[in-house]
Order: sequence, then C-alpha cells, then structure tokens
Amino acid sequence: MPNVKIPSYNWQETAAHLEELRQRIDAELDRRTDFPEGCPPRLKEAIRYSLLAPGKRFRPLLVLLSTEACGKEWERALPAACAVEMIHAYSLIHDDLPAMDNDDLRRGQPTCHRKFDEATAILAGDALLTLAFETLAKDVRPPHLAAECCRLLAEAAGPCQLVGGQADDIQAGKSEGSLDLLESIHRRKTGALIEASLVLGGTLGEATDEVLQGLREYGRALGLAFQITDDLLDLEGDEKLVGKRLKKDDAQKKLTFPRFLGIEKSREMVGQLLSRAAEALAELPIDGRHLVALAFFVGTRKH
Repeated sequence: MPNVKIPSYNWQETAAHLEELRQRIDAELDRRTDFPEGCPPRLKEAIRYSLLAPGKRFRPLLVLLSTEACGKEWERALPAACAVEMIHAYSLIHDDLPAMDNDDLRRGQPTCHRKFDEATAILAGDALLTLAFETLAKDVRPPHLAAECCRLLAEAAGPCQLVGGQADDIQAGKSEGSLDLLESIHRRKTGALIEASLVLGGTLGEATDEVLQGLREYGRALGLAFQITDDLLDLEGDEKLVGKRLKKDDAQKKLTFPRFLGIEKSREMVGQLLSRAAEALAELPIDGRHLVALAFFVGTRKH
C-alpha cells in the first residue's frame, strides 16, 4: 500500500450518525410518495411497498455524507439522496421481473411483481424513475445545480452505465466470459450509481474539481468492492439477513468474482479496493472520516 495517511474513524460515531440520516431519508421518501389524487391506489401501494421496504439506504447515505464532507449541511442534498434511492428501487423492481433475474424475494419480502403483478411492477418502476428526476428538477436549488444533478443521475442510470451493465449481464448469461468483462459489467450495473451518489453529494457541497475527482475514485473502488461482497454473500451469506434468495448465481453458473478468482482472492480484492477507496480521500481537504468508516463496513457487512 502507498504511504498514505488514511483518515481515522470511530465506527460507533459513524453508525449513530448513519442511523440519524437513515431516519431522515426514510421520512422524506415516505412524504414524497404520499401522492395526491390521480395516482391509482394500487400503483401507489406498489411504489411505496418497494421504495419504503427496510433497506440500508447505502446510496442516499453516500450523497448526504459527501455533501457533509465538503463542509455543507447535508439537508441541502436530501432531495438528491431521495432521487438516487428512487432510481435504485426502480432498478431492483425491474431486475427482479421474470424477463430479467426472475427473483421472488427482495429485502426480506416478496418482490413487487410477486406481491402485485408484473404489469403493476413495471409501472411502479417507471413511476419511480420519472419521480426521481421530478424531485431533482423541483427541489434542488439553485436551478443550475438541479440541471447538473439531473445530468449526472441520468448518465449514471442510462444506456452506457446502469442499464448497459444490466444488458451485458443478461447477454453474458452462462458464458465463460472474462474478468475484464465482469468488471466492466459491475462497474456500470452496480458501480455507476454508487459513484454518481458521491459526485452528486460533492456537487451539492460545492466541491472543487480535485475533490470531485477524489470522490469519483472513492466511489469507483467502493462500487466494485460492494459487488464482490454481494457475490461472496450469495455463496456464504445468511438468507434471513441478506433478505433475498442465495446461491442462485452459483446454481445458474453466472459470471461472478468468486467463480473467476475463488473465495479467498475475492476477499483479498475487496480489501485492496477498500484501501484504495480510503486513499482516494486521504489527501483531500475534506472531512472524510464517515466515508472511510462506511467503506470498511462494506467489507464486513452481512447483508
């Protein structure tokens, strides 16, 4: 490891702060989906069922923490944090559909199409996708930052990033593939939204170009570590804690990091990526202790 001083952190302090932020995110998501007349009750129920299901709120937390690290109040980034979680929830609803991953359990409860039906699930995902950009356009201030946030999130969720990664994942199927292809898929399918969360928060924190680049590098390393940890949890996790069916990827012989590297080398890669993420923040003029703590939590998470 390069001789870089990684910011110190206190996990208990960070965990308490994350819980405070998570409660505010949940309350805001609840408020923003208490739709007036015009939204059909069944659609509203499906949207709220998926969006408000118990979750880590990992991506919106990254938005708020990066704004805060740049010295600004995290409250100014709350609309962007909600928008990111809406995009994430929409992507999960659609990924779970029979035409995609065909999953029947998500966040410890039946998937949206199982609870309701496929058509309602598709429409709930569509609604969350558009609601995300409505949220940014209406509530991020000043207007030029709203436009930039819309651009950043649209790019991360679009055909060359999140959606493109999902498309390549489907095309790869059970093929032998390569480690380069696998990294490319997950830097887009999983990593793009994580990286965008950091850049959105930094943008709203009025970060310099240097700081934004550091946040991008942190997000890029963190996103890949998050995916490899997911692959490991699929093999070794507790289904009750993870909240979804496990060992499915292995049974289907899908492209995963443990399949290429083995379990131990996959764990080593997670450690290297998390160190790289922390190093990306070390020389920046920001308070990155909560971001560093959250990064190392990723390597030890059980769900």
